[in-house]
Amino acid sequence: MRSADADAVDDESALVVYESSFGNTAKVAEAVADGLGRHMPVRVVAVDEPGARQEADDTLVVVGGPTHAFSMSRPRTRREAQERADTLPRDTAGIRDWIDMLPADRPDRLYATFDTRVAGARHLPGSAARAAERELRRGGHRTVVHGESFYVADVEGPLLPDEAERARAWGEHLAREAADVRRRP
Repeated sequence: MRSADADAVDDESALVVYESSFGNTAKVAEAVADGLGRHMPVRVVAVDEPGARQEADDTLVVVGGPTHAFSMSRPRTRREAQERADTLPRDTAGIRDWIDMLPADRPDRLYATFDTRVAGARHLPGSAARAAERELRRGGHRTVVHGESFYVADVEGPLLPDEAERARAWGEHLAREAADVRRRP
């Protein structure tokens, strides 16, 4: 767990849950956590790790994954990514599965979403972040900002220059926005 600096609000903490096919989304998750960590304690876990399912008291949950076929991944698209990466196919959970299993929430918990997308497809519709945001809202979960996309050069990456820094800055922005929402009556 990262510790927050002097700007931290005592009762706030964050959880960043991510799914990553080629490591790019994991890099973005770490960068977002670095930005959040300047304002509050934060944990980062892959969606298929046991820590992703622990019931926690985090006040902000950030969910991120790669955009597959214009949305969140599915078992078929995860298998295709594993084959492309030359890894042995295995059944793994994705952010879609994680969101589907979320229990009812307490009113002060906020969510945010992000994704990674191929830069050449910016003009195409569909985004894992927007799909995840929609599913969270359907499930009665409050989002604090609209989903954010971070860009990779090609399906397997790498992240475009400055995207990790942009993710860090977005994490800081997200922490400030979440604090502002909590201060409102």
